[in-house]
Amino acid sequence: MRHVLRGLLLFLLLMVVVPAQAGAAQDERPVVKVGTEGTYPPFSFHDPTTQELTGYDIEVIKAIADKAGWRLEFVETQWDAIFPALDSGRIDLIANQVSVNEERAAKYGLSETYTYSRGVVVRRTGDESIKTLADLKGKTTAQSATSNWADIARGAGANVEAVEGFAQAAALLVQGRVDGIVNDNIAVLDYLATTGSTEIEIAGDAGEEGSEQVLAFRKADTALLDQANRAITALRADGTLAGISQRYFKADVSVPDGGSADLSDGRGQRGVWETLGNTAWPMFVGLVKVTIPLTALSFAIGLVLAVFVALARISSYRVLSGLARAFISIIRGTPLLLQLFIVFYGLPQIGLKFPPFTAAVVAFSLNVAGYAAEVVRSAILAVPKGQFEAASTIGLDYRRTLTRIVFPQAARTAVPPLSNTLISLLKDTSLGSVVLLTELFRESQLAAAESNEFLALYAFAGLYYWVICVALSAGQKRLETRLDRYVAK
Repeated sequence: MRHVLRGLLLFLLLMVVVPAQAGAAQDERPVVKVGTEGTYPPFSFHDPTTQELTGYDIEVIKAIADKAGWRLEFVETQWDAIFPALDSGRIDLIANQVSVNEERAAKYGLSETYTYSRGVVVRRTGDESIKTLADLKGKTTAQSATSNWADIARGAGANVEAVEGFAQAAALLVQGRVDGIVNDNIAVLDYLATTGSTEIEIAGDAGEEGSEQVLAFRKADTALLDQANRAITALRADGTLAGISQRYFKADVSVPDGGSADLSDGRGQRGVWETLGNTAWPMFVGLVKVTIPLTALSFAIGLVLAVFVALARISSYRVLSGLARAFISIIRGTPLLLQLFIVFYGLPQIGLKFPPFTAAVVAFSLNVAGYAAEVVRSAILAVPKGQFEAASTIGLDYRRTLTRIVFPQAARTAVPPLSNTLISLLKDTSLGSVVLLTELFRESQLAAAESNEFLALYAFAGLYYWVICVALSAGQKRLETRLDRYVAK
C-alpha cells in the first residue's frame, strides 16, 4: 500500500512539475512587442465574432515569431502614434503594412519585403474630374497624416485631411467632405467587397511604381531584424507566406507579380443589430476594466493634488504661490492630448517610462489638479473670514482650522464645479487609446473600422457614457444634500 501511495504521489508530482517546466521553457522565449492598428482590414483587424486580433499582417508576424523563437505581445494603437511608440521603446517592431521610403530607411531598421502591392486613387463614383494621381492637385484627400500614402498625396499637390484610418477616409469621401483618397489597392478592394459600397470606386493607380511593405524596427535592434529577415526568407522558401496570401487575397502578394488580389468574397456583411450585439460586451468590458478605474483613480489623486496646489496658491509665501500659479498656467494652457503624449512618449527619453495605465493616470491626475485647484481655491476663499478668526479664538491651529472648519463648508461650494470636472474626466478617458489603452471608445473604434457602422456604434458608446454621467449627477445631488448641514444659516 505504501508503494502504491508513493507511486501515486510521484505521479502527481510529475503532473505538476513537468507542465510547469514546459511552461517555464516556453516562457524563456524573448517577448517581442508588436505594434499594430487593429483597425486596418484585411491586414490588422478584430474578428467580429471572437473579437480576436487577426488579419494578413497578424498571421505573417505570428509565422515569423514561430521561426524566430519569439513570444509575441500585441500592442494596438492609432497609426499616427505607432512610430512614437517604437521610438520610445513601448513596442519592438511594427507590423502594419509599413511602406518603404527613404526617410524610414534612414531612421529605422526595415526588414525584407513581405508584401508587394500598389497604391490607387479612390474617388466618388462617377467623378470624372479625378482619373489619375495628377488630378488630385489642389483637391483634398483623406489620409493617415504620417502614412506613406499621405506623402504621395501631398507630392501630387493635394491638401491632406488627417484621419485615423481608411474606414474614416472612405466615410468622408462618401459624404463629400473630401475629393479623393490615396491608399493600398488591397485595403480598398477589401472595403468595397465587405461593405458592398457602390458610392466610391478606384480611379486608377497612384503612380507607376508599386509599394513594398516591411516590418519596422529601431535602428539599434539589429539582432531582432536579422532574426526577422531569416524567418521571412525561410517562410517564403517553404511556401508559408504564399499560403497566407492565398487565403486572404487569392494571389501571392509576398512576391512581385504574384497575381492580382481578389477580395470579391469579402468578409461578409453584417447588419447593424448583429454588429451592436457583438460589440456591446467588449465595450462594457472596456468601460469596467479601463474607463471607470482610470476615471476614479485619476480624479482621486488629482483632487488631493488640487488641494495642495490651491493652498500653495493662497499661501503668503511668494515662492509657493508662484510655483502654484505656474503649474496651473501650464496645465490649463496646454491640450490634454499633448500632456498625454509628453508623459507617455516624451518622458522615456529622460528615463521616466511608465506603463500605459500608469502614464494615463499621471497625465489625467495632473490635468485634474490644474483645473480643480482653482475650484478648491475659490471655495476656500468663499468661506467667511470670520470663520478663520473664530477658529483662532478657540485655539485651533491652521491644520485643524482647515479640516474641521473650512473644508466642510468649502466642500458644499466646490461640489458642483468639481462634479463637472469629474464628468469631463470620464469623457476625456476616450483619449486613452493614444497611450495604448483599449477603453470603451477604443472598442467602438475597432468595431467601426471593421463594420463601417459609425453612427450606430458611436451612438451606442455615447449611451454608455451618458448612463455613467447620469449616475454621477445623481450622486452629486445626494452629496450636496448631505453637505448642506455644514453651511452656516
